[in-house]
Amino acid sequence: MHNYSTTAAVAVHSDLLSLSHLRRQEFQGLLALSADLRSRNPFGQFLQGKSVALIFEKPSLRTRVTFEVAIRQLGGWPIMLGSAESRLGEREPIQDLARNLSCWVDGIVARVFSHHDLEDLALFASIPVINGLSNSEHPCQAVADLLTLMDVWPSWSGKEFVYVGDWNNVSRSLWHACSLAGLRFRAICPDKYGPSQAEPVEWSTKPSDVKGADAIYTDVWASMGQEDELEERLELFRPYQVNEKLIAKTGKHTVFMHCLPAHRGQEVTDSVIESDYSLVFQQAANRLPVEKAILVAVLGAGIQTEKAGAKRKNGGQL
Repeated sequence: MHNYSTTAAVAVHSDLLSLSHLRRQEFQGLLALSADLRSRNPFGQFLQGKSVALIFEKPSLRTRVTFEVAIRQLGGWPIMLGSAESRLGEREPIQDLARNLSCWVDGIVARVFSHHDLEDLALFASIPVINGLSNSEHPCQAVADLLTLMDVWPSWSGKEFVYVGDWNNVSRSLWHACSLAGLRFRAICPDKYGPSQAEPVEWSTKPSDVKGADAIYTDVWASMGQEDELEERLELFRPYQVNEKLIAKTGKHTVFMHCLPAHRGQEVTDSVIESDYSLVFQQAANRLPVEKAILVAVLGAGIQTEKAGAKRKNGGQL
């Protein structure tokens, strides 16, 4: 059974850039707090009098709406900065942007092209920074995905989570999340589109290796910024499409997951995404309580980690 204490959530680092930076207890605390926030709102005025800047270099539906709603439901003010105002490093150096925002707001959520830019933003900001998506990771989505699986599985024991498709920011965060949860993770990707040698991920190139999967997850074959590779990828990834035939190869009652937006007819068929075993809209719904939990944990006044203290002492520079 999942017996996670919500008290662990207040120990999250001052920034949340990658799930790999969390300890298992911290991650489990986030899941527990997220589940708690779906049924009640004990932090209704947690952000009263506070504001959070939303830096969005990339278009967004789920991340933008859920963070704006989460901040307002916690009593705060979201301040949206689109690419015209906040393309990192273009209008002004990242260190200047970070220091200016640190004078005015209480936290930053950033959805960016470059994870390196995100790290620089966190380095120079004296306020918490949350990764709303980068080219390397998508931690908020992965926490919502594991919360969704907690709803359908009473235990991780014996369960196998299989990611099919292009190894990207979503799959990398899912790998970290499964590791923190104690859930077996493996990937199935085309040759040269799988994990790097530096990532000790169990993976294969054979779609038939979905056998035994309790959950199959996929994502778009060409992420934002890779549109010029789409035609080449469409041909290469076609055998990796998640359809009813592939699902049947698992030999189990397998659930299907996707972070959305989905390109129906490419990485997944309509029949799968609209099936009774599809969890895609539960995943989307869980983004809201998860992002509330992350805001509470990361912006919590009681957080006193080594990194947080160093940032305050040095004005944001580590």
